[in-house]
Amino acid sequence: MAKQKFHFIRILILMFCTLQLSAQDFDTEEFNQKRLDINRIGMTVLGSWALGNIAVSGVSVFQSKGEAKAFHQMNVGWNTVNLLIAGWGYYQSLNALTDLTSMESIREHETIKRILLFNAGLDLAYIAGGAFLLERSKNVEKNRERFSGFGKSIMLQGGFLFAFDLVMYLIHQNHGNNQLYRIMNNTQFSLSPAGFSFLMEF
Repeated sequence: MAKQKFHFIRILILMFCTLQLSAQDFDTEEFNQKRLDINRIGMTVLGSWALGNIAVSGVSVFQSKGEAKAFHQMNVGWNTVNLLIAGWGYYQSLNALTDLTSMESIREHETIKRILLFNAGLDLAYIAGGAFLLERSKNVEKNRERFSGFGKSIMLQGGFLFAFDLVMYLIHQNHGNNQLYRIMNNTQFSLSPAGFSFLMEF
């Protein structure tokens, strides 16, 4: 029993040293800086979309009436929130730490991907909600034009956000296919009746 424990400890030490050596070529700071750069560009795109909508609809809301007026009103309100989110996200990307460990880097990378997927799900719900309002407008007399205008705006904004979140997810996913994940994918552990095995491919 003592011999087996010693053998197991020796394997763990060897495994740790091998992982440390293989990770030396991986620059976590560069990896994290790239992630933050992607986020910053994304927030710039979101902010530009928001500003464009606010500018166009902000003028159009005073030049239109009925359904069109409601459409532009929702665009302005929706993108005011988008602009706040973009501003906060941009600020966060400028002040976030990049000197993280490999495990912390993985956790941050996976977190942003989960957030983007969750947001994409919400975006589909927005589109469905807009479609519901648009359909409801066909069956009511009061506020028909408002329901219709709001519904079309929400569908437009939800569609953009869905495309935005999906593209951002794919960009982050592609960014993750680098040396860090190659190291992880090339590391294999197995436990069998014959013992514990560890394989690192270079």
